[in-house]
Amino acid sequence: MILRQVRDTAADAEAVQEIALASSAASGPGTPGAAPTPVQLARTRHLARTDPSGCWLAESAGEAVGAVLSMRREGLWTPSLFAVRPQAQGKGVGRLLLERAAAHGRGCLRGMVCVPQSAAAARRYRMAGFTLHPAMRLDGRVDRAGLVDPGDIPVHRGNATHRHLLDSVDRRLRGSAHGPDHELMLGHFEELLIADALAGSGYCYRDGGEVKLLAATTKRIAARLLREALARVPEGVRARVDFLTAEQEWALDVGLEVGLSPEPGGYVGLHGMRPPAPYLPSGAFL
Repeated sequence: MILRQVRDTAADAEAVQEIALASSAASGPGTPGAAPTPVQLARTRHLARTDPSGCWLAESAGEAVGAVLSMRREGLWTPSLFAVRPQAQGKGVGRLLLERAAAHGRGCLRGMVCVPQSAAAARRYRMAGFTLHPAMRLDGRVDRAGLVDPGDIPVHRGNATHRHLLDSVDRRLRGSAHGPDHELMLGHFEELLIADALAGSGYCYRDGGEVKLLAATTKRIAARLLREALARVPEGVRARVDFLTAEQEWALDVGLEVGLSPEPGGYVGLHGMRPPAPYLPSGAFL
């Protein structure tokens, strides 16, 4: 078996995502033959450029059998993807990949990872030193009758000129900015919502029916942003909000108000830090 860094090429991006799809389909409900999305391919190439030492492929007999993507941002190490083909699981491939990725995070005092609802993934990250916080997801059609909001905190669309605000909120909540990851999210997610008032600041990325990432300095602003994001979900499209830990009850309350259903949704793994709140992480960019 050979371990090598992921290259910034279309071929490597497709190989990484094909492994992820195969692993996901084997561990739970999946879509056979599903193609990787543009943002998944772009995320792989983005991290291959920004964090080459944190992104690795395992190859056996000329076939890619495992992959890991990870990044470090201002002292925070975050695995973004970790997958091994079913036929290669239980053979030490995952352990070797995670060791290489963890070496990229050496010296970081904090760590964060979104862990899918998988016993193998939970075991791997717990053994890597992460404290696992059980999480839930919200899913369903938005009941617009429940979207009543006083509207006293204005929310508007954001863009690249808001990077200072985004970085400031990120550092306050998780101790590090997302940095170049915002450029990718701005280019691939449908919209960025911004709230900036005397009471505090916050932002939220939305793509279709999914809330991709939300961070705010107060629960009040976070709830306002979440309501606005859900109000913008197109008619007939199911809404989804992932990785709500117990610290995000404000988000659970908003979801219940608009008819979304809570269900088990994996874990948020943390190392050297408390759960950021109010904060809804992105599975891809944390």
